[in-house]
Amino acid sequence: MIIGDFGTSYSKILDLGLGAAGPAIIATRELPPETRVDVATGHNARRFGHTSVNELVALARGGQALIDRPDFLLLDCGSRDIKFIRYKNGKLADMGWNAECGASMGFTIELLERYYQLDCQKMEVPKRSFSVTCGVLGLSDIFDAVVNGVTEEEAVARLIKGIALNAYRFAGEPEQLYLSGGLCDNPVFVGSLPCRVNPLGRFVLLEGLSHGL
Repeated sequence: MIIGDFGTSYSKILDLGLGAAGPAIIATRELPPETRVDVATGHNARRFGHTSVNELVALARGGQALIDRPDFLLLDCGSRDIKFIRYKNGKLADMGWNAECGASMGFTIELLERYYQLDCQKMEVPKRSFSVTCGVLGLSDIFDAVVNGVTEEEAVARLIKGIALNAYRFAGEPEQLYLSGGLCDNPVFVGSLPCRVNPLGRFVLLEGLSHGL
């Protein structure tokens, strides 16, 4: 059986019959149009899957499988949106999905990193941040800051921190959270979250699909 998490920018595909072989990460735009998997989740799930599973359902199942605690909050930050699930006493207690104020935040960060030829792995967490409610709308803050003498690296870092703080507030400002999605690999984003962060990586939704079979 083949399962897939088909996001806006990247897709993760796993063949459960290949044993120890891990998931493949492929840019969604590079997938052949005839690509089909048995069970899919993500923004493009219906496009590439014979059967689709809601992302929040996959996230909840994946979090429960990976986190050995009765109480936890799991925040998923992708290219297009942000979402969270909260467990209390071993049961799903709350969830949220924000595709508007979280619009294209992961995509915007990647776009800026390429445009300004920056490497987030080498950037420091800034002391200041922009007030960001949307990745796309936050671009004007970067342009204004650069015009006023702020370095491109510092301006982009401030946007990333603003995005992280917005996601943190959306999740209810927890003392501790588990993080899912591509931004787990962005040290500026992770370091900007004002709480204890436990990154789980990019394959939590795939884990949820495999446990729902």
